[in-house]
Amino acid sequence: MRITVETIVAAPVDQVWRAYTTPADIVRWNAASDDWHTTKATVDLREGGAFSSRMEAKDGSMGFDFAGTYTKIAEHERIEYAFGDRRAEVTFQPGPKGVVVRVVFDAESTHSVEQQQGGWQAILDSFARHVEAKKAS
Repeated sequence: MRITVETIVAAPVDQVWRAYTTPADIVRWNAASDDWHTTKATVDLREGGAFSSRMEAKDGSMGFDFAGTYTKIAEHERIEYAFGDRRAEVTFQPGPKGVVVRVVFDAESTHSVEQQQGGWQAILDSFARHVEAKKAS
């Protein structure tokens, strides 16, 4: 099963792309809720390159690494990656109100579809807020 989440980011596509692929930005937006954060991120943005984000509860009670390998990169347009036996695609589509960022990913069996969609959507919404706040400053 595939799950889709999306948001519109009111910023130019080059700024949206940069914030999505730069470790210093990723650690600022990559969390589904205020009680989690990303403590470290690495990006080797090329086909065959690896990425990793260390996500942890702020109280130190738990954490995990979200990591994988880029399988396709089309700058300012598309990122495809594999993580474990799952795959995801991120597309960047400029439009009149901003850039539509859409993530389509393979569901996993541990959590409900609603939990997965809600968590990934919350992270994407955090991303949009981060980019728009950066643009305003």
